[in-house]
Amino acid sequence: MELFWWLYIFIVGLVLGSFFNVVGRRLPKGESIIQPRSHCESCRQTLKAVDLVPVLSFVILKGKCRMCGIKIAFIYPLLELISGILFSAALITFGWSWHFVAVILLISLLLIITVSDMEFMLIPDKILIVFAILIFLLRVTMAPLDPWWALLAGSVVGFSLLLFIAIISKGGMGGGDIKLFAVLGLFFGVQEIILVLFLSIFLGAFLGGLGILIGKIKRGTPMAFGPDIAGGSLITLFFGNEIVQWYYHFY
Repeated sequence: MELFWWLYIFIVGLVLGSFFNVVGRRLPKGESIIQPRSHCESCRQTLKAVDLVPVLSFVILKGKCRMCGIKIAFIYPLLELISGILFSAALITFGWSWHFVAVILLISLLLIITVSDMEFMLIPDKILIVFAILIFLLRVTMAPLDPWWALLAGSVVGFSLLLFIAIISKGGMGGGDIKLFAVLGLFFGVQEIILVLFLSIFLGAFLGGLGILIGKIKRGTPMAFGPDIAGGSLITLFFGNEIVQWYYHFY
């Protein structure tokens, strides 16, 4: 029975992952996430059911549009697959609970902002406001942090840390990143939001350095920090307790 629910949540994650792609690409452009229906970005033809099966359509159609033959960006099926895997991992790790619901909200937020920041170097306020309200409501009702004030303290600390970095770096940190950390603080609280920041900076430095080394990124080129924040948040979500315990034991 557990396997059935893991598979069920995986499929739900795949489907929602497709929706996250739409949200992350449309909202930054001020477009509706409902209309028009999903279409090919090249030929503008409306996609049919056969084109919209998460991951499978990409494989069956060999990564090309069925109508015009243009290649489909690999990020589409990749995000769908990652979404499915993360949803299943959340259920396996946290079980059926209100905390699991909060985790699903967090994962959804992280995937959407990853798409929007990678595509447009922008994290829309509309996305942050919606998820801030939902996460806050869960944190003060069904899935509270201990102590109760940790969500507010985490939000203030997350916002303040990123704002401080933005000031000393003279604009090296975007406003969307600062506000995102305020929302993440509602979920994580003080201790873990600091870990999220550390891991995000580490990932950004590592991936940026690697990109420069292999020639994919030019020095001085602005980089989207949202995907690094998403990575740092996910590592903290699934392994944060172990990392903190290891740190205290090490010292």
